[in-house]
This record gives sequence, C-alpha cells and structure tokens, in this order.
Amino acid sequence: MNQAVLKTKTDQMLRDLNIDPRVIAHRTLPFFEEVSEHLLVDAETDAATGKIYRLTSPAAQAWQTMKQQATAEGIAIYLVSAWRSVEYQAGLIRAKQEAGIPPETFFTSLAPPGCSEHHTGCAVDINTPGCDEVTGVFGETDAFAWLKGNAARFGFVMSFPLNNPWGFIFEPWHWCWHPQ
Repeated sequence: MNQAVLKTKTDQMLRDLNIDPRVIAHRTLPFFEEVSEHLLVDAETDAATGKIYRLTSPAAQAWQTMKQQATAEGIAIYLVSAWRSVEYQAGLIRAKQEAGIPPETFFTSLAPPGCSEHHTGCAVDINTPGCDEVTGVFGETDAFAWLKGNAARFGFVMSFPLNNPWGFIFEPWHWCWHPQ
C-alpha cells in the first residue's frame, strides 16, 4: 500500500477517534502497513501471564538469538510488547482519551494508528527484571547498556533516542528489527 493511502487511512482513523489529524501533521511521522497476521509467529510467552508476543518469523528469530546471547553474557531481557494491530493501537489511544489525557501529551509516547512500528511485526518493547515497564528508567539498566553495544549485531535499532525528529520521548526500551 502506498504512503498516500496509508496517510488517508490514518487521518480517517484519527477523525474516528475525534482527533484532528493536524495534531500530528507537523511531526512527519512515517506510516507503516500492518503485517498480515498469518505472517506472524509466537516470539515469546510471558511465563507469569501467558501473554503471547508475536513477530514476523525473521524478527522473532533475531529476537530469540539476541536474547540467548544476552543471557549468555549475564543480561536478562524479555518482551513487554511486540506486534500490535492498528485497531489495538486505536484502543490504546481510546484509553488515554478516557483518562482525560490530551492528544498533544499522549502522542509524545504513543504513535497514532498507522504510525507505529509495532504494526510491522518487527518492533519490540524490552524490559529487564526489577525495572518498571516502558519508562526512561530502562535507560539506566545494564540491559540497556548491553543493547546499545550489541543489538545492532542482531539487526535491532533503537527507534526513539533522545531528541528524535518525530517528537517522541526517549524510549530506550523500543527497538525495531531491520533486516541487514
């Protein structure tokens, strides 16, 4: 699907959420086509909750290889998010709206539907034991230091460093697999 069609679909979904598309227009966010669910595989299951995290097969293989290497080097990492449908992303936004959070605030840490790398089946949010999920505190952990030094070897890139051009907060937990 071309970028113009994706933008139109995203703008319509924002309107359906009663959000003016101009709220994000200035941010030049990329659009991501949602990967077909039949192309996803189970990448990891949360032992405590049973939640299954899904990725494309190559991204899942890269994740598992990276996680094994981290473990071998004494670093524990695990998934807290992976593939998300466009509709699931819209649900996250609805929850922010119901909590009374304005779009100008929640769009600094949550991509609009159609603009999330999670739609591709290649993005992951990572955590380590003893760390609050998806907070900047992850950036102070040994796990983050290990990822900064090693993730690229497995094809993972941190998507939202400090002062990123899309206006997102620093997200040291969010990494996306890019085939090499």
